[in-house]
Amino acid sequence: MPPTIGVFDSGFGGLTVLRELLEVLPGADYLYFGDTARLPYGSKSAHTVAKYAISSAHFLQERGAEILVIACNTATALALDEIKSAVTLPVIGVVEPGAQRAAEISKTRKAAVIATEATVASHAYEKALGARGIQSTEKACPLLVPLVEEGWIDHPVTEQVAHIYIDEVFRNGAKGADVLLLGCTHYPLLRAMLRRVVPAQVQIVDSAESTAKAVAERLQVPAAGGVGKVRCFATDSVEKFRRLGGRFLGRPIEDIELIDIET
Repeated sequence: MPPTIGVFDSGFGGLTVLRELLEVLPGADYLYFGDTARLPYGSKSAHTVAKYAISSAHFLQERGAEILVIACNTATALALDEIKSAVTLPVIGVVEPGAQRAAEISKTRKAAVIATEATVASHAYEKALGARGIQSTEKACPLLVPLVEEGWIDHPVTEQVAHIYIDEVFRNGAKGADVLLLGCTHYPLLRAMLRRVVPAQVQIVDSAESTAKAVAERLQVPAAGGVGKVRCFATDSVEKFRRLGGRFLGRPIEDIELIDIET
């Protein structure tokens, strides 16, 4: 029997994690929960984020998930321990795998992290990198998420905004950094554009990709063997989820169910 993997996010960004999971574990079955009615999590307190994330985790466990992937940087940063305590499943967040990959490839032992304001304020990446002997500089890039959701992936305006942020990062504190860690699940969609903007000697680490590999290692199941089912659950507009979600997943999304998590 293929494993059933539950993937949770506050919205659409976690679909980039699901996209990477489908690459390394195409035969697994997936339950994706996007809490679109209650996003953004970044402006909410740690207590509220934990409450929302735990209710979503319970939902996925009840639907048969055997392992839970917290594909939300904010929920991972603010509530991972609470989520782990609330469910009986193995839980993997996006912060530790990304930090581990950055530590593996950095030669200067210095890294830059770009993320949302809430993730930067939590210093989750700074702590995870510091525990691995990596000095980090964090930078909040709040304009990038709405630009991605607008579909301006390769737009000159997005590249100009990214240039401003990236130039600030490497001018103010990240001198000598040879790794840039993408600490937001929206940012993988900008990877090709960021490659043009980021200094040539700096390697880019995508926490979505690192997380998928961590899940594959944890499950220790063969990558080959059939194509599993993908079911998505959203707490708001199925039509918007279908339209925006397909962009993040890189393929059309057919099976989406609207649910009321409050009841």
